[in-house]
Amino acid sequence: MLTTAKIEEIRARIKTWKNKGESVAFVPTMGNLHAGHISLITEGKRRADHVVASIFVNPMQFGPNEDLDGYPRTLEADQQKLVEAGCELLFLPTPEIIYPRGLSVQTFVEVPGISAQLCGATRPGHFRGAATIVCKLFNIVQPDIALFGRKDYQQLQIIRTMVEDLSLPVEVMGVDTVRESSGLALSSRNGYLTAEERAKAPALKRTLDDLAEAIKAGNPVDSAIDSAKAALQAAGLTPDYLELRQAQTLAPATAQDKELVLLAAVYLGKARLIDNLVFNR
Repeated sequence: MLTTAKIEEIRARIKTWKNKGESVAFVPTMGNLHAGHISLITEGKRRADHVVASIFVNPMQFGPNEDLDGYPRTLEADQQKLVEAGCELLFLPTPEIIYPRGLSVQTFVEVPGISAQLCGATRPGHFRGAATIVCKLFNIVQPDIALFGRKDYQQLQIIRTMVEDLSLPVEVMGVDTVRESSGLALSSRNGYLTAEERAKAPALKRTLDDLAEAIKAGNPVDSAIDSAKAALQAAGLTPDYLELRQAQTLAPATAQDKELVLLAAVYLGKARLIDNLVFNR
């Protein structure tokens, strides 16, 4: 696996592949890789001739009181996992390479509406940072397909909207969330959990499962969500939000919508955990 911080080296390698008519899959990450990330690499290998990954802890998507400096960085272990998974090219830029003029004057990409709600309401500017870095990475790598985990469901829909709105020639694919046997979605932020908190965390997925069943059974949505929030509190999780949305647009769900998604974020100790559940009514 070639690891480089240089944009021109990335472009040269990919140009060589594309001149041969070979396809490229791309997996952008912030590192601290787990089995969920590796599932994206594996799926990329199934769908393209070559797989490229990036590791970049993007300062633009962290708020002033968030964990940019403390975000776990495990480069050596990450590189080993990528090599074992069959990744051929790793882009490892610095903030100075990505934002050479500095964040205060950096051109940005923002997907209106959908970016300001749910996680965007709690983390203003987060999705502006995510959309900007993904757009920039797409321009550098120029992949045929890009793979993202469905755990970050709102981000996935934002990236899809951005690609459509800006007419970017990239197929965006969501890959199913990888979970522990307990049901807890794999996340780099699970590392912040103590042993006691980790035992509580699976209550999030169980609550989403129970709530979906209640909604499918015809129970009033508002009262079902209130009961689910109470169940989270009783399990030791503090809800940030728990909402029912239309699965494609993330607009508030109406009684006529059939394709639905439950989205939740909770606080547990130092960690903020997110999860979702897509289902049909």
